Amino acid sequence: MSEPGQPQDRDAAQVGEMAAEWEAPPDRPQRPGGSPDATSRGGHAAGEDADDERRGLLALVNSNDITYERLPMLEVVFDRLERMLTTSVRNFTSENVEVSLDNITAQRFGDYLGSVSLPAMIAVFKAVEWDNFGLITIDSQLIYSIVDVLLGGRRGGVPIRIEGRPYTTIESSLTKRLVRLILSDLSGAFQPIAPVQFRFERMETNPRFAAIARPGNACIIFRMRVELEDRGGTIEFLIPYATLEPARDLLLQMFMGEKFGRDSIWENHLAREIWVTGVDLEAVLEQQMISLREAMAFEVGTVLRLDAGPDTAVVLRCGEVAMLRGRVGRIGEHLAIRVDERLDRTGGGDAADGA
Repeated sequence: MSEPGQPQDRDAAQVGEMAAEWEAPPDRPQRPGGSPDATSRGGHAAGEDADDERRGLLALVNSNDITYERLPMLEVVFDRLERMLTTSVRNFTSENVEVSLDNITAQRFGDYLGSVSLPAMIAVFKAVEWDNFGLITIDSQLIYSIVDVLLGGRRGGVPIRIEGRPYTTIESSLTKRLVRLILSDLSGAFQPIAPVQFRFERMETNPRFAAIARPGNACIIFRMRVELEDRGGTIEFLIPYATLEPARDLLLQMFMGEKFGRDSIWENHLAREIWVTGVDLEAVLEQQMISLREAMAFEVGTVLRLDAGPDTAVVLRCGEVAMLRGRVGRIGEHLAIRVDERLDRTGGGDAADGA
């Protein structure tokens, strides 16, 4: 056996201290015996849980992710707009024009305004029939390209982008003409689905002055690329979901004329089968109201006197619905009823047409 203070004892003590430090959580107060303070550990854990919960709630409320609700007919509308703009801008500029739809995304309105690349011109338009607004953003490259083409600029060159200056009156006027042309084509693209007129309201260069919805409102953004020979730029359409709400049912259709919850093939088949379905008719000669006491007193041989005579009209019923009225007769060995008139389905009253 070795005496205390020898190297083996010192090594064992060091190993024990290292084990204690390993087991103890970092940055927590310990009691004199090397064990962590239970009270401090519980408070620290509760604080972490509260912070995690608070961070999770804020992340949920302030989330920028918007789930894009697919509107098939709206995509068809912008496909038609793509073709219409190609012709309209070609006639407007007398240049070879190619318009292509880049992408369709969903975003919060406030996030979109913060992402607009300046300088740009933002046109505010109103959907008159829907009583709401939308935005069209034209970037500076397209503005300078349009101005260069319309004012006789050189072909094949990229327009010079001048930073830090406001748009001139000529540039603003030409851009407004382009926006009105786009809005006219957009109204024509919506015409087969939901007739609506898009009216130009104003032009803004500062996104803060183009606020048409709350920052947290969800919007759909369509981005189009316009190519003019070697020049061009982009057009962005922002339409809030609230603007599209009056026509949402129509835009959710997969194809024109679709009727949700109905199957025309099944309806036609059901109608044909109903016409050949057999039903039971009851010939009611007369109806009487008697008390339950009298009905319970019926015996074999009891005679129930009716006020109907040989010429009394008979009512033909299908279930509880009176259908026809006629008179009883005989054909050979069979009783027959000759239909004199057709009754309506409301209360068995006389109809205008008789049989």
